[in-house]
Amino acid sequence: MAKAVRQIDVIDTAPRFTPETARAMDERWAGVETTEMLRGVFAEKPFEDIALVSSFGAESAVLLHMVAQIDRTVPLIFVNTQKMFGETLAYRDELAERLGFVDMRVYRPDPYLLAQKDATGLRWNYDPDGCCDLRKVEPLRRALNGFDAWISGRKGFQSGTRTALPRFEADEGRLKINPLADWNKARLDAYFDEHKLPRHPLEAQGYLSIGCAPCTSKVQVGEDPRAGRWRGWDKVECGIHTPEVDDPIF
Repeated sequence: MAKAVRQIDVIDTAPRFTPETARAMDERWAGVETTEMLRGVFAEKPFEDIALVSSFGAESAVLLHMVAQIDRTVPLIFVNTQKMFGETLAYRDELAERLGFVDMRVYRPDPYLLAQKDATGLRWNYDPDGCCDLRKVEPLRRALNGFDAWISGRKGFQSGTRTALPRFEADEGRLKINPLADWNKARLDAYFDEHKLPRHPLEAQGYLSIGCAPCTSKVQVGEDPRAGRWRGWDKVECGIHTPEVDDPIF
């Protein structure tokens, strides 16, 4: 597994994809079944290198299984924030091995930045945005250096901020692909059952959206699936998923 190393002034040579590019891709694949769309994107991609990013959360197995049926050699990126549940790390290893991925890359927060900005490891308790930036956003940006596009597991039903989620977005000059944008919980559950995929061990305990241990709590009946993330804070996203400011879709 790749280990995070501190990098300064990294120059990313990835082509600059725009919101217009993303909208054109959305139109190109509108109405096409998800697996067929993914196969087509891999075969007809307008980019050179693509990565699959996964949190190995409650529903991650669906997208991981789909991609594994197409290309098990695609780089699979996991950001270990060093605040993860032990159950997530065990699930990651089990699922990646079971599905046969051969290039899983693990990135961690920059230890220099942690020493400077979160020496106590408690920043999540008073500045969750700053903690996410240190432990999620910066490592992923480093991990994606050199890639033209990446695949995300976001779903539109997960929260109010994702209801208009398109299949394709422009993200810091890259193309971000959301194959499951229009999937609902029932469809995901059916896929799990059909392919006999293992569930995240914490899901049965009421954790419907699973992130870092300090900022994840159980979801009560009737709550939004992501209500257990950053409970008590005016925060619904970690900062990885933010739309281009000039994208009128949002």
